[in-house]
Amino acid sequence: MKKIGASLFLAGLVAAAWAQTNAPATHPVSLQDCIAEALQHNFDVRVERYEPVKSQISLNAAYAGYDPNLNISGKHSFNVSPSTRNPYSTNQVPASVFDENSFNSGIGGSLPWGLQYDFSGNISEQYGSQAGTPFDDSSGNIGVTLTQPLLKNFWIDNTRLLITAAKNNLKQSEQGLRLQLITTVTAVENAYYELIYARENVQVEQDALHLAQTQLDQDNQRLQIGTLAQLSVEQDESQAAQSRANLITAEFTLASDQNTLKNLITDNYRQWHDQDIEPAAALEAVRQLFDVQDSWGKGMTQRPDLLQARLTLEQQGIQLKFDRNQIFPELDLIGSYGFNGAGREFSDTFGQFNEGNAPFYTYGAQLSVPLSNARARDSYKSDKATGQQLLLKLKQLEQNVMVQIDNAVKQAQSAWESVDATKQARIYAEAALDAEQKTYGVGKATTFEVLQYQNSLTTARSQEIRALANYNEALSNLAQQEGSTLQRRNVDVQVK
Repeated sequence: MKKIGASLFLAGLVAAAWAQTNAPATHPVSLQDCIAEALQHNFDVRVERYEPVKSQISLNAAYAGYDPNLNISGKHSFNVSPSTRNPYSTNQVPASVFDENSFNSGIGGSLPWGLQYDFSGNISEQYGSQAGTPFDDSSGNIGVTLTQPLLKNFWIDNTRLLITAAKNNLKQSEQGLRLQLITTVTAVENAYYELIYARENVQVEQDALHLAQTQLDQDNQRLQIGTLAQLSVEQDESQAAQSRANLITAEFTLASDQNTLKNLITDNYRQWHDQDIEPAAALEAVRQLFDVQDSWGKGMTQRPDLLQARLTLEQQGIQLKFDRNQIFPELDLIGSYGFNGAGREFSDTFGQFNEGNAPFYTYGAQLSVPLSNARARDSYKSDKATGQQLLLKLKQLEQNVMVQIDNAVKQAQSAWESVDATKQARIYAEAALDAEQKTYGVGKATTFEVLQYQNSLTTARSQEIRALANYNEALSNLAQQEGSTLQRRNVDVQVK
């Protein structure tokens, strides 16, 4: 039995030496370093950053509704009318030849208060012969036509609706980016704390294996001199084997947590694969005072999902305003003003335009009343009901946020209390094991009892670091529920 225990201990030393020789390069990083890497390289963040860009492009496109539209055209016409017989004379009516060059241009559009404008100009030159008489003359006009809605499309029209909706979507996309940043930062924090826990838990399991191995070696010596039964050594062997199994599990958890954190902070996993992330700090518990009312205030003003819901309700209000405006009849003021021109040549016509001695103008109003307007009225009623529905959903979300924050505060308070409780449990477990080992040394305790105390100490040590990780993760979760994660980690969101 002594040879078996020694061989197991030697195998452990060889495995440890091999692991150190083939261990990946360590990369010490702080939590803030991990967050900075994630903000630059996390795939979810990189994908979400495009949403505000797309929304800004859509907003620019909506403003294109005010871009003026330019029209220019030119045309040449030629027509020959054949000679005809004059019923009152023996003479033939000569053929008519008609040529025309015409040009038209215009620029039109609308302004933000609904005014529609159309600046236009046209000029033409006709020449040829008619009934044997040659002719050559030119004519045209330039002017502007204005139409101003007074009811329908007055305080809002389709272009203004699209622009307002695009602005709202831009704000929502910015909040969506904030939400993704908060989610990612929180995930990085939790992964970082889990990695620290996993590394320290490996150390706990290594200490447990060392205790078991030491007990096994000592009991093998007692077995050789005949002061201990074979059963006790077999119990030691079982304990050592179980400790090795626990250590293997802890090491796998450590490797898995390494990959979890790497996946969050990089967009090139191959580059990080052979690097071992080593947290720059140990787990610790910093006392924090909790105030549910203060946390509720933060949640109501900072939660991105809540702000998005309010923007959705605001957008529905804008749509409702548009639908209500569409119920009204069309009542438009119309007017036009310009100058006519005429002469033999184009230059003569342009000259009269310049002189402005042949003006024209019109003004008036036009009314168009749909007899039923059922579509506009039903659209207004439907969107009004949708608005009431969105309002109820917003209130429900606000209540859910309050419940989530309340739970997060209670979780953090409970986690803080567990930190001190598990620390005391670990101290008592160490003292109990030490006392039991001394009792065992004088023959007043059994191997089984010592092993039980060893297990209790290992459990207490693991629970202590688990409580520390849980507390830090609870603080991270509380900040996420409040929407204060970015401020807590001094992350400045800039949307370009």
